[in-house]
Amino acid sequence: MEKSTIRKKYIEFVLEEGKKPASVFSFAKKLKMNESDFYGFYSSFEAIEKDFWSSIFTETLEQLEADTTYQGYSAREKLLAFYYLWIQKLRDNRSYVVSFKDQNIKSIPMNINGFDDFRQKFLKYAENIISEGVDKNEIKFRKYITDKYTHGFWLQTMFVLNYWVGDSSENFEMTDAAIEKAVNLSFKLISDNVIDNVIDFGKFIFQKAV
Repeated sequence: MEKSTIRKKYIEFVLEEGKKPASVFSFAKKLKMNESDFYGFYSSFEAIEKDFWSSIFTETLEQLEADTTYQGYSAREKLLAFYYLWIQKLRDNRSYVVSFKDQNIKSIPMNINGFDDFRQKFLKYAENIISEGVDKNEIKFRKYITDKYTHGFWLQTMFVLNYWVGDSSENFEMTDAAIEKAVNLSFKLISDNVIDNVIDFGKFIFQKAV
């Protein structure tokens, strides 16, 4: 049995039953495999969830990097292309993605365990995007600040995800618009003098206060 098959069957179970399987034993039995064989693929159900998010990211990036057109994009255009394709791939499993939503806050929390591997991979990707942007003068290098941009992009990723989860527009057209506006704004903030002006103003206010 393929790892992807186990992941698919797990997702189907969660969606059909509205909950996780009672145990690895019962789930493995449903798949007609021994529990010990299951552990040869995944150590737990949480590991399947991590693999879901991580695999979607990996598939998205591999497809982009195989595209010669993508290779010629600017840093901003690359991030835009990533979000568009990432959301497109998530659509195949929209019901499962929505199941991660916390009903109390009506959104998917940033700290769910399933994001661990995905988050690390995305931060590495964002780091490369930023480095490329700095080299090409798309992004202004700011000592002590530039290396924090990756975390800003992660927050942006969660915004995109949750906007899409709540989007009821036809063919999720509003999500496409939100992606474009969010990426354009983030690159404006880190390429122009906006941040520098904010920092200077903050310093001025601080100096006045003391």
